Amino acid sequence: MILTIKTDNPQAEIGLFFDTGQKRQYKKWQAHRQLAESIHKEIDVLLKAESKTWQDVSGIICYKGPGSFTGLRIGLTVANALSYGLGIPIIGQIGTDWIRQGAERIAQGNNDNSPRIRCRTPNNSSEKVNY
Repeated sequence: MILTIKTDNPQAEIGLFFDTGQKRQYKKWQAHRQLAESIHKEIDVLLKAESKTWQDVSGIICYKGPGSFTGLRIGLTVANALSYGLGIPIIGQIGTDWIRQGAERIAQGNNDNSPRIRCRTPNNSSEKVNY
């Protein structure tokens, strides 16, 4: 099962997908300034709705921008920490079809966990800071 995270604006999005990229659960919520406090709780709610645990997550796809730098930084930090802690691959994607493209990359055995995924700012330049 793949976890998706998109935190580029105040309305955060998380999802659970089959390894093929087909949607199981998806949630949007107004996280705004409570993103760091709420993201783990919201992921846990999705997992429980599927009767799954963190250990059932086999990969993570994270939207890496452009968008709100702070929101992206929080989402990417959570994704990188989960990837490291669970020992699972992480893929950073951009564009409107980011989930499908990320699922394809995971299926091909790709893993962006080294070096850490970088945020992209609204002007599409890659930042020098890794998360």
